[in-house]
Amino acid sequence: MVSDCLLYNVHSESIMRQTALFLSTLCLLIASSTSEESAANEVDERGYILFCPCMGRFGNQMDYFLGTLSFAKELNRTLVLAPWVEYHMRQPKSIQVPFDEYFRVDKVAKYHPAITMETFMSEIAPKIWPPSKRISFCYQQRQAYGEPPTDPCAAKNGNPPGPFWDTYGIDFVSSELHSPLSYDLWNVAGEAERWRRRYPPHRWPVLAFAGSPASYPVLEVNAGLQRHFQWSEAVRERARQLRRRLLPAAPFVGVHLRLGSDWERACAHTRQATGNMFSSAQCLGYRQQHGRLTERLCYPDWPTVARQMRRAARQTRAPAVYVATDAPERLDRLRRELRGHEQEFELVTWQPAEPGRPADAHAELALLARANLFIGNCVSSFSAVVFRERDALGLPSAFWAFPEDSDSESESDRDADPARRGRDEL
Repeated sequence: MVSDCLLYNVHSESIMRQTALFLSTLCLLIASSTSEESAANEVDERGYILFCPCMGRFGNQMDYFLGTLSFAKELNRTLVLAPWVEYHMRQPKSIQVPFDEYFRVDKVAKYHPAITMETFMSEIAPKIWPPSKRISFCYQQRQAYGEPPTDPCAAKNGNPPGPFWDTYGIDFVSSELHSPLSYDLWNVAGEAERWRRRYPPHRWPVLAFAGSPASYPVLEVNAGLQRHFQWSEAVRERARQLRRRLLPAAPFVGVHLRLGSDWERACAHTRQATGNMFSSAQCLGYRQQHGRLTERLCYPDWPTVARQMRRAARQTRAPAVYVATDAPERLDRLRRELRGHEQEFELVTWQPAEPGRPADAHAELALLARANLFIGNCVSSFSAVVFRERDALGLPSAFWAFPEDSDSESESDRDADPARRGRDEL
């Protein structure tokens, strides 16, 4: 009986300690969450930067986000994370998707203070940015289309700029032309300090740019900032489901094939190009120190694609190759090219869980980033998002028809031995 009582007391004390530990941990988490929310709601006296990623689609916008994050850090202002601008079928105007639907705000904010546009407009703008003080920034007067705008920056002229700012009920009362100040704070000595002197935060608490204070393609110095853009749990879960539904539980190769007719026409311009085009610096180098731009690099022929796929599958011992593409209807030619090699690997493409659903581009990007080997289009900014993420993770990537002699084994291919596994955790 005594021993039973002792055991009971010991067991009770153990439960009490575990309960106390759980409650203290819970309190810390709640306090941390409350502290983060409070910090986001407090006015940053160093000022804010707003911008519109109004050029191009997701890949191009990502370049602008990277450059603008760096710009905000150099000026030491909180970055207001703009929504992603999307264009949906049968929708006459652009759709604004909140930043945190695709990426984690806390990971960006860990590098530099950042809040979403929704938080800024609901919590901060009423305190420091009333409608009477909303001024748009641009380098010089911009050309307007249709009815002349009232401000020289034409910040809301056209689509997507108009719908972008309208989503948050923002109208501008005037414009500020910031010429000759440039967005290049890394190659122009003293430029950041000139920005700070001309626009001190106590007089200009908000710098709202009509476009993005960054360049496309992204500057070399800013490309590595991709590591701070980590997929939201919602995107990661969709990528996990995609992998479980379509791929075997084994190593896999992920590839991006840009095949649309619009891309084919764009690639024809490489015949006259003397420098880089779009995101081609990711394989050629910013000074083209690794090769020259060719049409085949931009739009590879089918034998090259099939040959590189087979080689990648052999090297990684992958039973499947996942193909992300903008033109799945053109993959029949690839299947014909692979005829006779069907036993080597399975060719997998997007298949909707429900009939009629379009491809989930963001889930595909997250999936490609965790493949055992990725092969992308050197010129494509969509491929560049995957390449930069994989580069930050130390995972191997290759490009179609690169190096120029695609029959030779590239340095990226040599790195892709089976021992270098992709990341299983999505």
